[in-house]
Amino acid sequence: MEDRTRTYLKGRFGDYYARANIDTPPAANRREWGHIPWTAGSTTMVRHQSLLELGSLDDFLHRTAPRHVYFSAARFTDPGATTMDQKDWQSADLIFDLDADHLPGIDPDTTSYADMLTACKAELQTLLAFIDNDFAFDETQVVFSGGRGYHVHVRDERVRRLDSAARREIVDYIRAIDLSVEIFIDTESNQGTTQRTLRHRGGWGWRVHKRLLELVEELQASNETTALKRLQSFEGIGEGRAETILGQINANPEAIQAGNLEAGGAGIRILVDALAQTAFEQETAPIDEPVTTDTNRLIRLPGSLHGGSGLLVIPLTRGEIASFHPLEDAVPERFRGRDIRVRVTDPGATTFDGDTFSITEGIHSVEECLGVFLMTRGRAEKVSQ
Repeated sequence: MEDRTRTYLKGRFGDYYARANIDTPPAANRREWGHIPWTAGSTTMVRHQSLLELGSLDDFLHRTAPRHVYFSAARFTDPGATTMDQKDWQSADLIFDLDADHLPGIDPDTTSYADMLTACKAELQTLLAFIDNDFAFDETQVVFSGGRGYHVHVRDERVRRLDSAARREIVDYIRAIDLSVEIFIDTESNQGTTQRTLRHRGGWGWRVHKRLLELVEELQASNETTALKRLQSFEGIGEGRAETILGQINANPEAIQAGNLEAGGAGIRILVDALAQTAFEQETAPIDEPVTTDTNRLIRLPGSLHGGSGLLVIPLTRGEIASFHPLEDAVPERFRGRDIRVRVTDPGATTFDGDTFSITEGIHSVEECLGVFLMTRGRAEKVSQ
């Protein structure tokens, strides 16, 4: 990035912050604050700062116009101290991070920025299902990161004192790491008879049971030959077991719907295990483990600007998520309404503000919000007006 571009962006970020009136997080004066300035080649964070040292947050942001702004998930006794021991950790929000660059099946080199963001929002809905249904966490905040994904802040009193190991268990559950279907099966023995039942009122047991019911519905809608062939497509289920399972589905569907894993013999347990493995592969949320397990993590400030996109780090209500389009709704109004001249250095397809177009190399007059987007992403440089 050239000096002219850097100076321009710092000035315009400062203009944004002059009128932004950004809300601080809860217990803001007990959190560490950090920022990355518009310094040539700098990715070094200035940290170990408390809000008492910064003074008014609005004034600090206007005065310094940082490239990126962060605050700690943790609450400390002395957040401005330079060592963690001196800070005296008290508690920390539970943070989940979804980054489009790290999604399964997404190649950052071949997938457009817009498509990555679309895929990431779908994964966000999966993550929120875990947060709401499996854990029933209170006090959550969803935030578009301004860059490649989303953050979810959980400030529930029940999680704030969890250590890294406990937080890793939450990650492992959501990502289905080392999960076994046996965890979700209740086993009772009565006079030499074993009764196994799949728990299906919630959690992973519910997800597996849902797949089982969907398969049962598919088999009931098929003719016998097709149904048997479908069952035999699962490893470990041959003709005999397939016939037994199908017979139980036709004669006693209520037992299978109730999660009875004795109905259908050993074959039904093999089938449920296969369905569980598929659920573990397809229904996880690809959260970034280091972010969640780090009890001292610094996270982007909602309402700030992302220095790698020029977009807003914007908090979202649950009702806003479905209709939220980052490349339209996170465009700062401050950068609309006037044109600037930029020199495009990285031409090609661009999706921005509800439009998809190809931009060529060379000098262009574009709306400022697009110019800021291109410059912050390293695709253009500022030229004189």
